[in-house]
Amino acid sequence: MIDAVLPGASVRDMRSNAGHDYRIFVWQPEPRPRGPLPVLYLLDGNGMFPIAAAALALQSRRAERTGVAPSIIVGIGYPAAHWIDARRRTCDYTPPVAGGRLAQRPGNREWGETGGADHFLDFIQHELAPAISNEFPIDPDRTALFGHSFGGLFALYALLTRPALVRSTIAASPSIWFAPDDLRERLANFAAPPMARRRVLVTVGSLEQGGMSGDNDADDYGSWIRRNRMVDNAREFSAELGRAGDASLDVSFRMFEDENHASVVPSAISLALRFALSPK
Repeated sequence: MIDAVLPGASVRDMRSNAGHDYRIFVWQPEPRPRGPLPVLYLLDGNGMFPIAAAALALQSRRAERTGVAPSIIVGIGYPAAHWIDARRRTCDYTPPVAGGRLAQRPGNREWGETGGADHFLDFIQHELAPAISNEFPIDPDRTALFGHSFGGLFALYALLTRPALVRSTIAASPSIWFAPDDLRERLANFAAPPMARRRVLVTVGSLEQGGMSGDNDADDYGSWIRRNRMVDNAREFSAELGRAGDASLDVSFRMFEDENHASVVPSAISLALRFALSPK
C-alpha cells in the first residue's frame, strides 16, 4: 500500500504558548512564484485542508481565467486521526458566553468546554502567523481567514474583536445561534482600524434551516435546526455588518441553493478562494 500524498503539501505540529497542540497543514504552489503570496488560514484543517488545497491547485494554474492566484493555504487542525475534533473546536471556536446564556443543544445535552476563542486568536495572531511569515513570503494586503459552522462564528468574532488580523473574512454557515447577543453587542461597538477596507463574505446553504427529509425525526433535531435560523441569521447579520461597517467593510452574502450544512462546504470553499485570493 502507498500512502496518499498531496503535491505541494506539508504538515507540522505546533504547541501554543498556552500548552495546546495543533497540527498545521500547509500547501504552497510548485514551483513557487516570485514575490509575496496571498495566504488563506483555514479552520478545521484536518477535514477542510484537502478540499481547499485541491481546489486551489486546480484553479490557480490559470489565474487569468479562474480569478484565483497561486497562494499559500494554512489549515489549522489538531493532532488527531479524525476529520473533525468536535471537543477541541467547540472550545477554540466559541466566544466566552456566561453559562446561563449558553444556547440549547439537541436533547438538552450538556456543553463541554466552550469560550476559548480569545486564546485561539492569540495563537493565530502571535504565534502561527509570524511563523508562516518567517517561512513564506506573505503579502500582508492579501490575507484571509475561512471558517465553517462554529468556524464561521469564530471568523465573525475575529473580525469584530481583531479587525486588523486579516484583510478578508469568510464566514461559511456561521453558527450565530450560539452567541447572537454577544455578536450584536460587539457589532454595536465595532470600530475598524484606520487602514484599507476589510472584505467580508458570509455564505449559507438554502437547506440549513430545514426542508430536508429527516428534519421531523422523533427527536428534536429538526425543531432545533429550525430554531437556529441558520439562513435567516446569516442573511440578517451580513446586512447588519454592512450597515455598521459602511465606511470600513465591503460585505457580500451568498446563499447556495439545494445545499445543506455539510454539502455546502466545497461550494463555500471554492467561492472563498475566488473572493480572497484573486490576482492583484
